[in-house]
Amino acid sequence: MKGGGRPRSDLVSLPSVATSTDIVELLFRPATELAGLVRDGEVTARELTEAALERIEALDGEVNAFTLVDADDALALAETIGPGDERPFAGVPTAIKDLAAPLAGKRLAAGSDLFGDYTPEYDAFVVRRMKEAGFVIVGKTATPEFGIPSITEPRRFGPTRNPWDLDRTPGGSSGGAAAAVAAGMLPVAHGSDGGGSVRIPAACTGLVGLKPSRGRISMGPDQGASFLVQNGALCRTVADSAALLDVMAGYELGDTYWAPPPAEPFAQAAQREPGKLRIAVTSSPPIEAPVDPIHEQALKDAGELLASLGHSVEPLEVAPWAEGDLLPIFSRLWAGYASLGVWQGGAVSGREPGPEHVEAVTWWLFERAQAQNSTEFLLAEAQIQGAARLHMAPWASYDVVLMPVLAQRPVPVGSIDMDGADPAAEFAKTGQFTPFTALFNITGTPAISLPLYHGDDGLPVAVQLAGGPGGEEQLLSLSAQIEAAAPWTDRRPPLAAA
Repeated sequence: MKGGGRPRSDLVSLPSVATSTDIVELLFRPATELAGLVRDGEVTARELTEAALERIEALDGEVNAFTLVDADDALALAETIGPGDERPFAGVPTAIKDLAAPLAGKRLAAGSDLFGDYTPEYDAFVVRRMKEAGFVIVGKTATPEFGIPSITEPRRFGPTRNPWDLDRTPGGSSGGAAAAVAAGMLPVAHGSDGGGSVRIPAACTGLVGLKPSRGRISMGPDQGASFLVQNGALCRTVADSAALLDVMAGYELGDTYWAPPPAEPFAQAAQREPGKLRIAVTSSPPIEAPVDPIHEQALKDAGELLASLGHSVEPLEVAPWAEGDLLPIFSRLWAGYASLGVWQGGAVSGREPGPEHVEAVTWWLFERAQAQNSTEFLLAEAQIQGAARLHMAPWASYDVVLMPVLAQRPVPVGSIDMDGADPAAEFAKTGQFTPFTALFNITGTPAISLPLYHGDDGLPVAVQLAGGPGGEEQLLSLSAQIEAAAPWTDRRPPLAAA
């Protein structure tokens, strides 16, 4: 099998509804299809919700994807959804990432002891939109403390594990969401991406992960906008990713900036041919980091696939940013964002933050933030934007850029210790693991992770496609074409297939 891997004998195909002896099998179907089955009366919203809760009960002791499960409220809501419901995701079970998207009446922990039992009484706008679309929210999924690293091993809740290999990370910071979908506990799940936090876990667990354009999905009501973070979702198919974006996207009152609306619904864009595109291919990370040969091979194979589909594919070497210049800027920037999480945790819990309340890397970043003034933080933001412009200048004449998502295979649980004795060294490890993703949070342009291949180690191997400003339509159209040519939806981790 191309992509540096081999066929997997433990990957099973999906049965039809008529022949399935276990309704849990339905959770591996596309979410849009499940809503259609509910609408047509072939399955009930309660049956789907019960199936999700059964899977969580059976598997989450090993995977640890959830920080909160609310069976009673989920089942009560499911009972109100019946045949003929035209909402796009009516009756489909899902979960919300336990970070920056409040869910009314449910504890928000942000992966941190500091938040205590804080329970907001309002929904984030994106959560409200998902409820209005008919989703049944069964709980909240795990995230690292304040979403800082590219793993999901918070001290408060313990490590979330990759369903493909329980000794490996599912990535972060939407690691709980990815693990839940990959294990078949949910068909789709909410996530967010501030430096790769949807694309990284999607790559680690064999899912589709889209980071939309800056301002595409509201961050309200708590934020008017975010420079780095965008809401998103972990899905199995490009079609689900597009349909979810249609539900989540759009201006909300008070947003300080927003992406222009698409010319057509994203779901329609994913159904049309992309036309011939000019695609640049690079495996050069923005920071110096060795790239595992399996990701190099996957990139080569993906380039050949795109060429076979009629696209113009050209190699492009990009010099990395100077490490000595980049790392201090990054650390100043991330220190500022981490300090906001510490401040919010202290505010909602009524406690004065101290090193005993947060992990070592978080406190290290917090102290760095206290040592710099607001001008230095704003300067770091401006410098990182300027550096990104220079770095991406050679890509301006291309429609899409193809590159890896990860530089390493999903790292073993415990290999990055956010509570370790050398916080700076542990923080640097996350950059070596995932040097390719944060660039597109800085530029605000869309990027998507596609699980094209599998390695001989039994783990998924993904590639990343990045588009131009507001370019989700083209990106989804191309991604759907790739999925049709090299489908991945019949793959399951052994844990899910058992």
